[in-house]
Amino acid sequence: MLKLGGSLITEKDRPETLDDDALAAACDAVADALADGAVDRLVVVHGGGSFGHRRASEHGVSTSEGTRDPAAVAEVHGAMKTLNGAVLDRLRDRDVPAVPVHPLSLSARPEGVEGDLDLPLGSTATLLGEGFVPVLHGDGVATAGEGVTVVSGDELVVELASGLGARRVGVCSTVPGVLDDDGDVIPAIDSFEAVADALGASDATDVSGGMAAKVRELLALDAPAYVFGADGLSPFLRGEDAGTRVD
Repeated sequence: MLKLGGSLITEKDRPETLDDDALAAACDAVADALADGAVDRLVVVHGGGSFGHRRASEHGVSTSEGTRDPAAVAEVHGAMKTLNGAVLDRLRDRDVPAVPVHPLSLSARPEGVEGDLDLPLGSTATLLGEGFVPVLHGDGVATAGEGVTVVSGDELVVELASGLGARRVGVCSTVPGVLDDDGDVIPAIDSFEAVADALGASDATDVSGGMAAKVRELLALDAPAYVFGADGLSPFLRGEDAGTRVD
């Protein structure tokens, strides 16, 4: 399971702008790992970056605040589909059998924002079994009592990794790992309380909680998870440790 952070693949402080070099490098690493047999089954999830996060923020939509405005829902989802299309195009250009899975059409919070995410896994599991690389993304999600809220890429990673039995989970971001107060990479995290003071909000528009939310979500997994920068992507895909291990 691989999460490509929105801050990595987009220019997060410039509206709906790709970081072409970073996205190309990430897609190269994925293609090489699949071609070499280092990875046999892979699910990719990507964040919203300057596409979905900005649109959601404009409409006051977050993981806890929803909207019943269909135009707002369409704008957030449309921005994410645009970014997802760019990711898919670059993966398929490298012969990666990538196909889209759009969470807005599949998932729901039947018990409100505090309830569990209902994400049917059958389609993703079947795609994996048929040799595809499913590519999901942060999106809107139907939420009882709130209309549509945001489901973050990090939340999707947790649900997918748990439901599909992922062996390893990687979160590739713009930083080399989870950093302490001195800016050094924390090698391993096994509790949120141990690093809570060092974790802050994202430095750009982020409606899904920044690094603190990532660590909380990853600690909920049974499988080992890693947070790393672009330089750690290839090592992670080849089974090596990278950045910060969270378990």
